[in-house]
Amino acid sequence: MEKEKVKVSPKFQVVIPKSLREELKIEVGQELLMYSVDGSLRLVPQRSVKELRGIAKGMRWKDEYRDHSDRF
Repeated sequence: MEKEKVKVSPKFQVVIPKSLREELKIEVGQELLMYSVDGSLRLVPQRSVKELRGIAKGMRWKDEYRDHSDRF
């Protein structure tokens, strides 16, 4: 995990350092999701539905994983 120091501008903007942009393959115009977790900011590249296709392929989905105690 690479760490870089950035400064917040008077307009509350920050520049993503080149090394991190390259590592995460962030491109101009790409949308990022920003949220806070335990007092820190997280930026996550937003993935398209096309990219998510097949993400659960190969996972085993069985009834034994389900919680049957909450059934009426």
